Amino acid sequence: MLDHVSVAVRDLAASAAAYDHVLGAIGLRRLVERPATVGFGKKYPEFWLNARPAQTPLSPDTGIHICLRAPDEAAVRAFHAAALLAHWLDAGSPGLRQGEMTAYYGAFVQDQDGNKLEAATFPRKA
Repeated sequence: MLDHVSVAVRDLAASAAAYDHVLGAIGLRRLVERPATVGFGKKYPEFWLNARPAQTPLSPDTGIHICLRAPDEAAVRAFHAAALLAHWLDAGSPGLRQGEMTAYYGAFVQDQDGNKLEAATFPRKA
């Protein structure tokens, strides 16, 4: 149903470099670069960073939360590890969780601008 998501960042170059590693861990890559925006995706830019240099960081309790699908548990762990290497905040280590409809494996992080991201994968039923 969604076509793409955009988040605001204060330092586009630094954020894009960090997101290269974090999103790369779950199979997304940098596809589009413009002066004030960078788009990531697999074949189409689904996740955008937009430069907002005057923005102040979001409050930790903002409620904004973006969940991105990961191909497997190893990718979720790599996403989380890449985020910590980028000095993002750990908002929930990789592990099994109970969602509304099913159990899943996920990890939560918060970037330097306060954007909350999750990587999740859903186990296949036998």
